[in-house]
Amino acid sequence: MMKKFFTVLLIFILTLIFALLITGHGYILTAISRTYLVGNVTANINDHKQFDTRVIKSATVIPWEQSANDPLPISNSLETYLKQHNAVAFLVIHKGKLVSENYFKEYTKESKTNSFSMAKTIITLMLGKAIEEGYIDSLNQPITDFLPEFKSDVNGKLATIGSLSTMTSGYQWEEHYYSPFSPTVELLYGDDVEDFVVSGTFSSKPEDTFYYSSASTQLLAVALSRALKAKNPNLTLSSYLSEKFWQPLGMNADALWHLDDQGMELAYCCISTNARNYAKFGQLMLQNGRWGEEQLLDPFFVQLMSEPFKVSNYGYSTWINQNHQPIYYAFRGHLGQRIIIIPDEELVVVRLGETRGNDIVGAESLYVKEALELIK
Repeated sequence: MMKKFFTVLLIFILTLIFALLITGHGYILTAISRTYLVGNVTANINDHKQFDTRVIKSATVIPWEQSANDPLPISNSLETYLKQHNAVAFLVIHKGKLVSENYFKEYTKESKTNSFSMAKTIITLMLGKAIEEGYIDSLNQPITDFLPEFKSDVNGKLATIGSLSTMTSGYQWEEHYYSPFSPTVELLYGDDVEDFVVSGTFSSKPEDTFYYSSASTQLLAVALSRALKAKNPNLTLSSYLSEKFWQPLGMNADALWHLDDQGMELAYCCISTNARNYAKFGQLMLQNGRWGEEQLLDPFFVQLMSEPFKVSNYGYSTWINQNHQPIYYAFRGHLGQRIIIIPDEELVVVRLGETRGNDIVGAESLYVKEALELIK
C-alpha cells in the first residue's frame, strides 16, 4: 500500500515538473529550490548563496570616521521594534560620522545581505555617470537607440531612458512578489532576464502613468549594459559600478551581484554587501555626489534624483517623503531594506532586515525620529 502511494506521488511530481517545463514555467522549480527548499517563503537577504554572482571589486578601504564618544545606544523601544520585525542592522551617520551601529541575531558589520530594490537607485546613479561620460546622451534619449526590439511598439518607441528610471515608461507589468505565476517571480528566477524584458510591450504612452516596476529597471540596465559594451566590450555593470563608485567610495569589501544563467546582472535587485557600505551611498547622495576631493557624480543629477517626478513620492529611482518634517528621501528594498537621507539634519540611516512590518512610511518615520533623538 505504501509503495503504491509513493509510486503515485512520484508520478504526480514528475507530471507536474513536465507540465511546468512545457508551459514555460520552469522558473517555478528554480524558485522552489531557492526558497522553500532552504527554509524560506520568498526571496531572502542571504540568497546570494543560491545564485551565480559576479564580484564588485573593492580596493583601498576608506573607513568611516567615528564619533569620539562610544557608539550611541538606541532606545529600548526602537530596539524592541527592530527585533520584532527581524532587523539585522541599524546604523546612523551624522555629519559624515558613524554615531550608532547596531546588529541583531548572528549578523555583524561584515555580513553581506541583499539590497533588493535599493539596487534600483544604484542603477540610476550609474546611469548618471554613464551620461556624464558619454555612453548615453541624456535622460531624454529614446530607449530604441539601445533597445531596437521596441521600434515597432507604438508606445515603446516613444519611451525615453529617463522614463524607465522614473517608472513612467508605460511598460506593461505586474509587480507581485508572492504569486508563483507573477512575472516578477519569473524575472528573479528565470534563466534569461534580458530576453524576458525585451519581449514585453508598452501599454501606455510614456509619462501618462506611474507604475513601480522591477522590469523597468531591468530594461534600463539592459540599455546601460549595451551602451557600455558598445564602447568597451569588456565592461559589465558590476565592473562599471566597481570602477566609478565602489572603489572611489573606499568600500570595505567586495560585493556580489546576482546573475541569471546568461551572466546578466539582476539589476533591479540583488547586490549583496554590508551595512557600512550601504551607508556610503546615502552619504554620497547627502554630499551631492562628492566624496573627499572627488566629484563622483554631477550634483545636478543627484538633486534631480531627490526630487519628485510626476508623483509626489517618487523621483528618479528614489522614494521621497515631502510630507514629513524634516523631509527625507530613501533607497527602499523588499523586506524593509532602507537607506534614508535627511538632508536638513545631515543624517543617513540604514536599516536592514529579514522581514518588515506593514507600515512602510510609519517605520521610516520612526527611524528618522529615533535618529534625531540620538543626535540631540
